Amino acid sequence: MKLNITRPLIVFDLETTGLDLVRDRIIQISYIKVLPGGKEQRENLLINPCKPIPQEVTELTGISNDDVKEAPSFKDVAQQLSEKMKDCDFAGYNSNHFDIPMLAEEFLRAGIDFDFSKCRLIDAQTIFHKMERRNLAAAYKFYCGRKMEEDFTAHRADEDTEATYRVLMGELDKYAPGVQEEPDRVLENDMDFLAEFSKQNDNVDFAGRIVWRPLLGADGKPLLDKDGKERRFEAFNFGKYKGRAVDEVLRVDPGYYSWMMSGDFTFNTKQVLTRIRLRGFNKQ
Repeated sequence: MKLNITRPLIVFDLETTGLDLVRDRIIQISYIKVLPGGKEQRENLLINPCKPIPQEVTELTGISNDDVKEAPSFKDVAQQLSEKMKDCDFAGYNSNHFDIPMLAEEFLRAGIDFDFSKCRLIDAQTIFHKMERRNLAAAYKFYCGRKMEEDFTAHRADEDTEATYRVLMGELDKYAPGVQEEPDRVLENDMDFLAEFSKQNDNVDFAGRIVWRPLLGADGKPLLDKDGKERRFEAFNFGKYKGRAVDEVLRVDPGYYSWMMSGDFTFNTKQVLTRIRLRGFNKQ
């Protein structure tokens, strides 16, 4: 099935030194850029994380310190990647939970404010788990009819990217309108639909420190906008101000902003916090 896209789609995967968004770094990034006309552009980069790669990561990915010692750092390639990924949507496997947040952190560390809030983020794992609830290898066998180990080497970003791309196409084939009889098992070949279907939480920032909450009326019921959708506000999801509106807290306790900006929070959380703060200034 050909993807029904209106702007380029980046299907990608990362390998990293670990799973900590603050402390770990990317060691490999691979992506397929699918253009609206169907043309595909592929790139696979090894990245020098500027820190040692743990032995267990080398055993898992096959990428060693020697492999990346002559490779560019993420900062070296950040501007080029930003230009190639500008005005694109993104798809991956578990990407909304890890790969997108990690990529956002790396861009910010490199001094590039890449705004993922303007991108549609499609997670093939979320689609798969909602439909079948298995891992990538099982997804590949289920949707592509072959064992993943017959076609790919596991835990390599370039090969996992290829597998994810095929799984996403297989999902759209299997759950296409007219193929499935049950309405709740139908997937539209539309990036807005798939991005909405891929959502699993109401996080404003990737780390979930700030979340969307419904605005309630005097009767305790959610207020609706003119289109019948719930009106929502950004609320803190931790600490002494948990549940309170972020803009309100920043207004009554401006020092809280400084505390968070100097604290051990992800760059993305600080970026979101700053945008809310600046929006408040513009309303004054």
